[in-house]
Amino acid sequence: MSWDKEKLVKEMLPFVKKIAEDLIHTLPPNVELDDLIQEGVVALLSAIERYDPMRASFKTFVLKRIKGAMYDYLRRLDWMPKDLRRSVKMVERIVAEKGSLPTDEEIAEKTGMDPKDVSRAKNEMIRRQILMMDGFELEVPAEEGQPDENALREILLERLKKALEKLSEKERIVLSLRFEKELSLKEIAQVLGVTESRVSQIVSVAIVKLRREVEGW
Repeated sequence: MSWDKEKLVKEMLPFVKKIAEDLIHTLPPNVELDDLIQEGVVALLSAIERYDPMRASFKTFVLKRIKGAMYDYLRRLDWMPKDLRRSVKMVERIVAEKGSLPTDEEIAEKTGMDPKDVSRAKNEMIRRQILMMDGFELEVPAEEGQPDENALREILLERLKKALEKLSEKERIVLSLRFEKELSLKEIAQVLGVTESRVSQIVSVAIVKLRREVEGW
């Protein structure tokens, strides 16, 4: 059993590093990559001990906890105060309505935010979606004797399918490279011949659009 756990840790470590690297390039300079990785590794070890194969797939279970641990760590650093959270939500709604990443001028005009705060809120919105990205799935167990949950799962899957059809071709390609090919943002940037920052923007807009369709906000 101990050998199995060691094998699982080795298999998941690249995912821990990938998640940390995807986050770090938009984080403040006081956040160290090694610290994020350390938080992720601790969460990985804990997740392996607590994993219940009857409730979720191993990878889904572990990724959620790795990302959650990194997010908790960033919250402890007080990197996102309440006023910034409100600003981020406003930017998300503008993105959902516009269907693309708005300019700083558009955000300032629609929200009344101070121009110096607009860029910070937009960058934070991008970071928030990247953080949520690998955890964006529909984990509603399809088990016998649970008709309500089964029905909900079908509804959510149908919404997700329709939402994906509404994405642009580039957004679908980027999400495919990320979720199906499991490439990092840096690797996707190399494939498409764009900057990593541009890939982050595409991903964040796509995730906002999917969330709006699926969650109905």
